[in-house]
Amino acid sequence: MKRIIMSGDEAIARGAWEAGVRVASAYPGTPSTEILENISQYKDDIYCQWANNEKVASEIAIGASIGGARALAAFKHVGMNVAADPIFTVGYTGVNGGLVFISADDPGCHSSQNEQDNRLYAPHAKLLCLEPSDSQECKDFMIAAFDLSERFDIPVLMRMTTRVCHSKSIVELGERKNEGVKKYESNPSKYAMLPANARVRHVAVEQHLKDAEEYAYECPLNKIEWGSRAIGIITSGISYQHSREAFGDGASYLKLGLTYPISKKLVKEFCEKVDKVYIIEEGEPYIENFVRTLGIGCVGKEAVTIQGELDAQIVRKAFGIAAAPDKYMVETKAPARPPVLCAGCPHRGFYYALLKHKKEIVTTGDIGCYSLGVNPPFNGFDTAICMGSGFSMPIGLAKALEMQGDSRKVFGLLGDSTFFHSGLTSLIDAVHAEANVCLCLLDNSITAMTGHQQNSGTGISLMGYEVPKIDALQLILATGIDKANVRVVDPIDLDAMDKAITDAIAAKGTFVIVTKRPCALLKEVIKANAGAHCIIDPDKCTGCRACTKVACPALAFENKKAYIADPANCTACGLCAQMCKFNAISKVGK
Repeated sequence: MKRIIMSGDEAIARGAWEAGVRVASAYPGTPSTEILENISQYKDDIYCQWANNEKVASEIAIGASIGGARALAAFKHVGMNVAADPIFTVGYTGVNGGLVFISADDPGCHSSQNEQDNRLYAPHAKLLCLEPSDSQECKDFMIAAFDLSERFDIPVLMRMTTRVCHSKSIVELGERKNEGVKKYESNPSKYAMLPANARVRHVAVEQHLKDAEEYAYECPLNKIEWGSRAIGIITSGISYQHSREAFGDGASYLKLGLTYPISKKLVKEFCEKVDKVYIIEEGEPYIENFVRTLGIGCVGKEAVTIQGELDAQIVRKAFGIAAAPDKYMVETKAPARPPVLCAGCPHRGFYYALLKHKKEIVTTGDIGCYSLGVNPPFNGFDTAICMGSGFSMPIGLAKALEMQGDSRKVFGLLGDSTFFHSGLTSLIDAVHAEANVCLCLLDNSITAMTGHQQNSGTGISLMGYEVPKIDALQLILATGIDKANVRVVDPIDLDAMDKAITDAIAAKGTFVIVTKRPCALLKEVIKANAGAHCIIDPDKCTGCRACTKVACPALAFENKKAYIADPANCTACGLCAQMCKFNAISKVGK
């Protein structure tokens, strides 16, 4: 069989194809994004699409499953919160074609607002849960997941973590299963969850879970590896790799691939054959709590941190075992470099324009590349909670300020992909409530932060086909908002941007600003600007540093003069030129 190196996300996609999946949907979010991007390579066999949010992605997959096709939905861990509504109910209904939900958790908050452990969803939503520990298991577990889903009539949660998603290892490829599509048959008692039906289905799913627990005892995804029986380690996912590296053959291992339901019999038998039991897992004490309910003494979170990621060194230190050789160290340290808005980013003009009005406004943010505007020198907003909250939180915040006599105007902001994700419903509430707020749609024509995925505002599907482009402005106007309270501006035009903000502060009721300029890193934008960049005349530059206030990474300052440090990085957006009162900055090239 062919063997190649794959990341976990790539292997998940391959496993879906080999399992005979027919429909896949997702909303992009690190570290899950590459799953659907790779599934799109199999578009001749799998219909795949970016959904506007994780709830919709899950419902697309659920519909396909009930229709008889094997289907999946993928998202990052916080996306499962959005998808929870249909997922909790489909746990009762069960499946027709196999159904898998993939949650890519992010211990360490590398690109997320929290570290939630989505294994806890499995018992809560009545799902089977699988946890692969490397790329080969990602592929193999996907195939097993669909088989188990259909065998037990239960959806499966595939719980990934950042290291498993993005680490690469050798994968042995197989052939695609010719599963076909099961016949769809009307069955309201199974799939229409009115109370009378739901009560019956709850009984059914509890029995299915009992059957699955009996199977878990002999499940080949669970493995015991015997070494020294002085220590027995129960672990799962990437934590197995760290444990193996830390303890080697100095311990025995119960590696759980199926982590819900867990076999009580298997755990008891393993623990009876070792002297001490250690539970090594990232995140919550999920396995540990289960083991303790069996009356088995163990060492877990009192030794291993609940925060962040684990590695072999952390595990060694936690359990007081001999340390590995010291890490390679050098005295020189790279300077700290927090992520910044790219050169030519349209959001930079928006945030700079806000600075002039700082004393007049309070700003709420959202989740996207524009979130980088929270950092100095812009200090662009005070809060960022979840997707869509940039348009809904201002409603409540404005009321709270009004109650205390604070006259500042509340501004809320989010991006175009987030607008389609959950911003539209928030906007509708603001208009309906006549909220005295300004809502800013920062439209850069792409889902930028996660790597330029298409969205409903673009004209290309995930599979590369031309599709209708949804006009966000028309959706805004369709809410019934007063047209006089809507502005569309180029955020790099500072005068237009300032006027729009000034008008918004003076207006009563809901005001909307749409900043319209494509991401500077879009291929078509780069091509159109090829060869163009700014230059600074050192004879005209007075060293006032006004241009550096826009924090463009293409700009630098040396010997009391500003200069373009990297012409290849400069996009000739001209924002810095608008800052210069001495006409020292000009564009060259196209």
